[in-house]
Amino acid sequence: MSFDDEALLRYSRHVLLPEIGIAGQTRFAGSTVLIVGAGGLGCPVALYLGASGVGRLIVADGDVVDLTNLQRQIGHATAAVGVNKARSLAASIGAINPTVAVTLLENRLEDESLRAAVASCDLVVDASDNFATRHAINRACTAAGKPLVSGAAIGFSGQVAVFDTRLETSPCYHCLFPELAGEPEMRCAESGVFSPLVGLVGAMQAAEALKVLAGVGEPLTGRLLLWDGLRADARVLRVPRDPDCLVCAQRQAG
Repeated sequence: MSFDDEALLRYSRHVLLPEIGIAGQTRFAGSTVLIVGAGGLGCPVALYLGASGVGRLIVADGDVVDLTNLQRQIGHATAAVGVNKARSLAASIGAINPTVAVTLLENRLEDESLRAAVASCDLVVDASDNFATRHAINRACTAAGKPLVSGAAIGFSGQVAVFDTRLETSPCYHCLFPELAGEPEMRCAESGVFSPLVGLVGAMQAAEALKVLAGVGEPLTGRLLLWDGLRADARVLRVPRDPDCLVCAQRQAG
């Protein structure tokens, strides 16, 4: 892919980075990323990936913008209250970078629709807010061999990890958080969330996604980054692959 003068100017600060350069920017332009969730995490993820020139973004969310979202979901304006979140966020992406193709999925992805969306992309960013969706996304990504960038934020605490089961030694999300029936959920509506926290976690998810797409640096594959916003303290833990993981076993069988 060749870039015209305007594109070279737009992405010049990436091109100046020897780790990215024209080759990395070309990879971004030729990539498709699925972002599941257009809320607190999905907003910064989508805006940074769009600004960075990822060629196609698939944004999926069946919810609508609510007044309580505006404290942290920076991709939505007050005028978007009542509008589907994926549609609102797509407009914000287009305002920053109209050259990015945005596909809207204005519904909750489940079963076949989730598998089809995962199959159509190069990388998935999980910006959802519940365990059931996270596990469903993980199963779809593991089965399809697509890298998954996972993030979560609640209160003042956040976490980011990369699961790339194209690599033999990489764990999947289920290796780290086995799926348990009736596991308790912590929601922002009940527990609250510090506004800048979702921006920090979402920005880190975007950074990890770009690193994987460009093949640069050391992504958080097999590692879990934990961020304590009250203490401004970060820890990175090693996450081994679980040899008894049922999800990984299904991938091997396939």
